[in-house]
Amino acid sequence: MATPSAWVDVVLATPPFWFAIATTRLMASKCGTRGSVGSTPMTKAALIDHLLAHSVKQGDFVLKSGKATTWFIDAKQTTCSPDGMLLVADAALAAMPDEITAVGGLTMGADAMAFSIAAVAATRGRQLRAFSVRKEVKDHGGGGRIAGALEPGDKVLITEDAVTRGVSMLEAAEVVREAGAEPVLLMPVVDRGGTVTAMAAEQGLPVLALVTAEDLGFPFEGPV
Repeated sequence: MATPSAWVDVVLATPPFWFAIATTRLMASKCGTRGSVGSTPMTKAALIDHLLAHSVKQGDFVLKSGKATTWFIDAKQTTCSPDGMLLVADAALAAMPDEITAVGGLTMGADAMAFSIAAVAATRGRQLRAFSVRKEVKDHGGGGRIAGALEPGDKVLITEDAVTRGVSMLEAAEVVREAGAEPVLLMPVVDRGGTVTAMAAEQGLPVLALVTAEDLGFPFEGPV
């Protein structure tokens, strides 16, 4: 009869989990320990390269705020691609506190990051719940703004793909509090604005961006 660990391998050997398992095991074989690649500068450098190659656009753009800019980032081209989501998950898992028990944020910008973190973490023996915060209250079914697995008392990592002002992350943090959980850290893939840290500090929340605008070779957008 197969062992429990063998059962897990069989279940997770179906897409999309097989790719995460194969990649994390390959990284482990190269680095000597599973997941240790996420604690080295190579992961951040690779993430920056992926963002520059696939997510950063240069030209004339107008932000949601109405401000004109010469560069734009569609971070979903990284967070929703198989190689990009693994880079994001590696970097996030290496940086996030051990106390975190759940990951999520405002849909849709938070979703791909949160779900890939939880999936890759599971292949490494770390169990994290994942959830989305709806933009509006659902008036049917279970109702509310939380969709997914979030429990009262959870210590939460608030995710987002790219942030200019930080309003969406702070909104998600407030909804998490209302659900009886505790937001512990805000973690965007890219901080392009440079203002979210000060805004979050007013609510007692730290911010740790995986990559900043300056890492990508651009100035912060500043207040908008």
